[in-house]
Amino acid sequence: MSVECFVTGGTGFIGQHLLAHLSAQGHSIRVLMRRPERLPALQEQVRSLGGNAARVFAVAGDLERENLGMSHADREVLKQARIVFHLGAQFAWGLSLEQARAVNVEGARRVALLACGQKSRLVMIGGYMLKNHEHLRRIGIDPGRPASTDWPAVYRRVGGYEGSKLEAYFATLAVMSAQGGEITVVHPATVCGHSRTGHILSAQPLAELIRNLVQGKLAAVPGTTEHWLPLVTVDHLVELVAACAFDPAMAGQELLALDEQTPNLRELLAQVAQPLGLKTPKHHISLRLLKLLLSIPLVARLLNANAESLDFIQATRFDTGALEQFANRHAITKPDIRQALQHTATFVNSYCIGEGRAR
Repeated sequence: MSVECFVTGGTGFIGQHLLAHLSAQGHSIRVLMRRPERLPALQEQVRSLGGNAARVFAVAGDLERENLGMSHADREVLKQARIVFHLGAQFAWGLSLEQARAVNVEGARRVALLACGQKSRLVMIGGYMLKNHEHLRRIGIDPGRPASTDWPAVYRRVGGYEGSKLEAYFATLAVMSAQGGEITVVHPATVCGHSRTGHILSAQPLAELIRNLVQGKLAAVPGTTEHWLPLVTVDHLVELVAACAFDPAMAGQELLALDEQTPNLRELLAQVAQPLGLKTPKHHISLRLLKLLLSIPLVARLLNANAESLDFIQATRFDTGALEQFANRHAITKPDIRQALQHTATFVNSYCIGEGRAR
């Protein structure tokens, strides 16, 4: 049965794959776009990813504007959307509090109000750091009392992007609770390329890591042998997101999308290096020292790295029992993360290296 869907962030990495997945299943999707004239390019990308481009439509709007900047006519059409997928966010290191909040927090609130107003189910993309309660308390967030959080202090500790993603999550839950809306949240790990094709966009954190390895900018492995960068392949993630959206039992629930088979960071780099014939760093550097070095602008530019990104490299392990039960219930098979890493490395080396130099 075809279902009407509304997607924010549809032009991003996860968004493109979600559009392809949903449209291939026969659903119709309207995508919030600041530049709706770019719809043909998005449709072509959806087609190349295996989707049905004819089922993807543009809605002119902007997360930073009241009522998402949509016309009255478009808002009337969107009332047919049973599910609202909120993926839209501004991703960049070094965002100011004001920049990050304008899109990532206030935009999330506006999407939540839209979903509540038309009684659509909201499916939101969060982040796996929200499931690390020790980390949240360390940076000043009590998950049981989020309203007491000193958010400017959190932003200073973790940076604008991550701070705004954390704040957006709690702000959205508050809106949905006050309005009586229905929400499901999926918390993805760092997103790897497609498990078979390796497709990934050049600005993704994992693509940046691979590019730095290829260009000889990784002289040491960040952290210790206990540290890892938890991953999930983009195709596995969108399968999980779509299954959550259409599963009545997931109303009011959250799901951690993380592959516990992700190797430690040293082995991750080895998997990336193998198909490219590269050597990997043999020594480790402490995260504290590396963060200190990256606070020096010249060093950060030379290494093409940002101190904010280091918070995602951690030693914490996560309970994925609920994820395994959910995937089994929906017959969703988890790809081999090591093979996915190799495919992603090959894709980045072939398509993203020159693009990275040009930026």
